[in-house]
Amino acid sequence: MKSIVSLLSATVTVLSAITTLAQPIQQVWLDDRVAVSVSVATNRVTTISFPSPIDAIEGAGMTVDGKTPGLFQLAHAKGSAFLSVRAIFPKASANLNIRWNDRTYVFELIESNAPILSLNMAALPTPEETGAGRAPDVSPLKLLSLLDKAKAFPLLKAQQPESVADVGFTTYDGKPLVSDFNDYQIQIEAAFRFNAEDTLIFRVAITNETDTPLIYQPDSFSLCAGNRIYPQSISDATGTVPPKGKSIVYFAVTGTPDGGRNNLSLKNQFTVLVNRLSPPPPPPPVVTTTNAPVHPIRSPRHQP
Repeated sequence: MKSIVSLLSATVTVLSAITTLAQPIQQVWLDDRVAVSVSVATNRVTTISFPSPIDAIEGAGMTVDGKTPGLFQLAHAKGSAFLSVRAIFPKASANLNIRWNDRTYVFELIESNAPILSLNMAALPTPEETGAGRAPDVSPLKLLSLLDKAKAFPLLKAQQPESVADVGFTTYDGKPLVSDFNDYQIQIEAAFRFNAEDTLIFRVAITNETDTPLIYQPDSFSLCAGNRIYPQSISDATGTVPPKGKSIVYFAVTGTPDGGRNNLSLKNQFTVLVNRLSPPPPPPPVVTTTNAPVHPIRSPRHQP
């Protein structure tokens, strides 16, 4: 009986160790518009593989021989399609730029106790492979999952970077994207791109400038990029903004209206639209003036 208990205890210990090392082997689509976060350990080797030989490698804080000062040790044989990296110091971080197929791919290396041991970079499927460029079928349950991941992105980025390694992210703090509709505004605060699902998720702030509640249709968000409009695929919105208040909304855009891939970059100048239900405030009263001359009123002369 004692040996069975010991065996069960050892099994639980092994399973716990496997759980800690979450997803040590991953595959990421090759996208030169998205920086990939890679967890690297000091006592493990992480190998990044490409479909064909790598053209060039540029990195900050890298050492090849291990003797030159650096934060990460890099190993790569010229003409090979893979490279290996290992962190030298705890909490080290650096970027690695890899040239492949006339494009530059950016990797953010982060020292972690749960490293990615093998990262396989896969080329995006061709239009023929995806059905003439058709958008992927994304279920409502999957969209909800992407929405939750976008909301928790800062926490996941800090604690589980491997879970959002293939998620594109940008903020618009330096150059806000604001759509002004006179009595209310819609500002894009952050955007996320899930390339495999061809889905963009936006966090927007709706500001009500009036003294009455702003009521809108919560499932009517759409995105304007260039001369094309993309309706929402899912949203998380209340439909109301209090007087002189602000409301945070999340909504997603998947594919194109005709069922194709949108392949939208986060660098686009986007405009957000929504169907308003509450009437706009009445215009201020117009006061008209006249420039006609004013004649003095004379009293009649007294007649005897």
